[in-house]
Amino acid sequence: MKLDNNVIYSINGPVVTVKDSNDFMMLEMVYVGNLKLLGEVIGIKGSITTIQVYESTTGLKIGEPVFTTGNLLSATLGPGIMKNIFDGIERPLKDIYEKTGAFIGTGSDVSSLDEEKLWKVEIKVKVGDVVKGGDIFATTEETSLIEHRCMISPTLSGEVVEVKNDGDYTIKDVIVKVKDKKNEIHELTMIQKWPIRTPRPITKREVISRPLVIGQRIFDTMFPLAKGGAAAIPGGFGAGKTMSQHQIAKWCDADIIVYVGCGERGNEMTQVLEEFSELVDPKSGKLLLDRTVLIANTSNMPVAAREASIYTGITLAEYYRDMGYHVALIADSTSRWAEALREISGRLEEMPAEEGFPAYLPSRISQFYERASYVETLNGQEGSVTVVGAVSPQGGDFSEPVTQNTKRFIRTFWALDKSLAYARHYPAVNWNQSYSQYVDDLSRWYSKNIGLDFIKLRAQFIQILHDETESMEIVKLIGADVLPDEQKLTLEIAKVVRVGFLQQNAYHEQDTYVPFEKQYKMMQVILYLYAESKKLISDKKTIRAIVETGIFDKVIIQKMGKVAITVKKFPNFDLR
Repeated sequence: MKLDNNVIYSINGPVVTVKDSNDFMMLEMVYVGNLKLLGEVIGIKGSITTIQVYESTTGLKIGEPVFTTGNLLSATLGPGIMKNIFDGIERPLKDIYEKTGAFIGTGSDVSSLDEEKLWKVEIKVKVGDVVKGGDIFATTEETSLIEHRCMISPTLSGEVVEVKNDGDYTIKDVIVKVKDKKNEIHELTMIQKWPIRTPRPITKREVISRPLVIGQRIFDTMFPLAKGGAAAIPGGFGAGKTMSQHQIAKWCDADIIVYVGCGERGNEMTQVLEEFSELVDPKSGKLLLDRTVLIANTSNMPVAAREASIYTGITLAEYYRDMGYHVALIADSTSRWAEALREISGRLEEMPAEEGFPAYLPSRISQFYERASYVETLNGQEGSVTVVGAVSPQGGDFSEPVTQNTKRFIRTFWALDKSLAYARHYPAVNWNQSYSQYVDDLSRWYSKNIGLDFIKLRAQFIQILHDETESMEIVKLIGADVLPDEQKLTLEIAKVVRVGFLQQNAYHEQDTYVPFEKQYKMMQVILYLYAESKKLISDKKTIRAIVETGIFDKVIIQKMGKVAITVKKFPNFDLR
């Protein structure tokens, strides 16, 4: 770090400028003012250098110094990330609370990770080994569920010339030394730095071929998300975004959860953090927090840090992906992140585009979602980052720029409907507006692991719901009585699909998580009921007579049982 004649020339909220200096480079991390507020160079134009400050600039004065570092804004990666709660620039909120109280003080100099804690380390290399970027040189138990695998930096390769014995070390202790091709010695600790805006390197991207199993029928069966894929879950206030994300975080078959609370209300974020800390991992019986990292950036925190929080979260996710883990990143909400872009763009006096958002909004959204991937890592393992981004369109208007541009870069769209949420239909996913483009990619997996006719059954469900929508247009105009029994049957079966399959009770022991096998059998039973009812109607039986048998209600409540009704044990309703 050095101090020349670099001083603050102007201050505009989180945007600070320095005049007549050639010491800065683009995207460099800097420290601003006497309190050394963390900032990043976002523009160099002529003699003016523009800096984005990630802390409150209240009290900052013109003429205070700006310190260069020569480094890009980076995340600190190492043991201690799991179970932690960070702000948008990876400062641990618990440690800050102990030092400054409930509100983050400016210039808070707190290490991202605990530098004094001892970790029980097992060394995985020996003297003489030739190592390259991504190779694992040591492991330690980070939590009861996660083994932390310390990796050689992607930019380093060489020969191991010195190793320590297995034992207890801090994250800053040198445990391995590597000599590169230039005969320079590199001392390796358990931590490394990585620029948050730069994707971590991989060997290759794998073909997406397996789903992220969530245990929620409307997600798994109707609108699936692939491991390594990207999804958006848009919805207005009260539509159930947080509840849906909780279910995804709790039940999806990812190894690690990264939850980014980006610009949400402080009381709502507090509730999320409290609930996450109490959730029990259904797979292990231990706390879900043992395999979760939380990034909290509330609406009253500095707006620039909100913009950085998304990149911090995806960098942490990629780091664990490179260890060979499958990671699910949940961002709530990308709309608040886009609003931070808009505010900063306005202070920079850039030409606004639609609804005041900057013209580069689509490219920023794509840069985020494109980091979702299923890959072969540098050390030859498989890992993935699956991204689920919540979108909060004002007034639930899906035609606004953030939602529309997000749809360009994701392949699964779970559109939440406030009217469904108010009707207590959860997950409140509108089946007419939602879609998934991963179905064809996953069809082989479904055929092999679930059933050869799974895709066919799913298509029939979608057709039934589509037919119901068309029939309801007629019903609204002239009433249901004029419909023929065949169409009335479609409406009854559609109700069974909606209430008995799509609707799911997160608080019911048997219904909160549903294995794929049960989902498949439920589909078979509902469609068997549909086929048999069609036969009865063709034999001149009335839809009213069929409904009065109570068979539709019996099929609806099958979801509350430990197993679905099988076709062989289907209740008798033969009216012939």
